[in-house]
Amino acid sequence: MSKRLEVFKHAPEAYKGFAAVKSYIQTCGLPAELVELVYLRVSQINGCAYCIDMHTRDLLNHGIKIDKVALVPVWQEAAALFSDKERAALAWAESVTRVAQTNVPDQDYQQALAILGEKELADLTVAVSLMNAFNRFGVSMRMAPAALAM
Repeated sequence: MSKRLEVFKHAPEAYKGFAAVKSYIQTCGLPAELVELVYLRVSQINGCAYCIDMHTRDLLNHGIKIDKVALVPVWQEAAALFSDKERAALAWAESVTRVAQTNVPDQDYQQALAILGEKELADLTVAVSLMNAFNRFGVSMRMAPAALAM
């Protein structure tokens, strides 16, 4: 797999928009660890090696134990490791990320809303959408994970 062009090098104004959304997510009130768990799960679904590597490292740097990080792909089976809010966020992230298959059903929305509330659900949806976009850059441009540079 060889690296392709750097999208934001050629589209710096577009990067500013994505960076503004990322900055918003960092300050919107969602816990950083929750956002990173969601980013990791979305990246796993989309198969973005660059983002999986980055968000795994970020979670470990936030002090999240490797046991929990390793079980993110099977969070439903390891539900005891995840809070109600984390489970709701991960379920919502999966439904939204797989929109072509799920059509994000009312049941998924109602379950997420009941636990997260309107503001957090709105912010989480922005975060999920942002990560889905970044994953498309990472996969399509063959961005190399940091682990390959070590």
